[in-house]
Amino acid sequence: MEMERKYYLTTEGLKNLKKEYQKLIDIRISKAKLDGVPEVLHSEDLNPEYLSFQENLNFLEMRIVELEDIFKNTELIKPPSKKKRDVIEIGAEVLVDVNGRKDEFKIVGTLEANPSFGKISNESPVGRALLGCKIGDEVTITSSAKMVYKIKEIRYES
Repeated sequence: MEMERKYYLTTEGLKNLKKEYQKLIDIRISKAKLDGVPEVLHSEDLNPEYLSFQENLNFLEMRIVELEDIFKNTELIKPPSKKKRDVIEIGAEVLVDVNGRKDEFKIVGTLEANPSFGKISNESPVGRALLGCKIGDEVTITSSAKMVYKIKEIRYES
């Protein structure tokens, strides 16, 4: 039996996905109105415009189904209780020292991860390694180069 996948989202992330979903539903409704559908046949061959229309409709439907699955399996990221805030969990903003350089990021679910905006996934090597750590802990991650992350600060939005 397949395990349901959990999607960890911030309130903001969920709100953005709901906006996208509503836009897709609106597009689907407007495409369903008959005046927007190209003719199937163009002489004896299938009309390329019709094929393109169908392909776009299929992508649209796939994304709608994907978003519905995400909504059914979403777990909102909430700050932990006051006494557990000294441990890194999903949703934590972490200040680290990496080989002598300061870095700061927030650990989020894979759907919201965007390293260029300081958001790393809980499933990334760094995110996974930091979960459960406390201030002062050192975590070594070896990819192309050995990186030592020394945890300096842990914060949670309230």
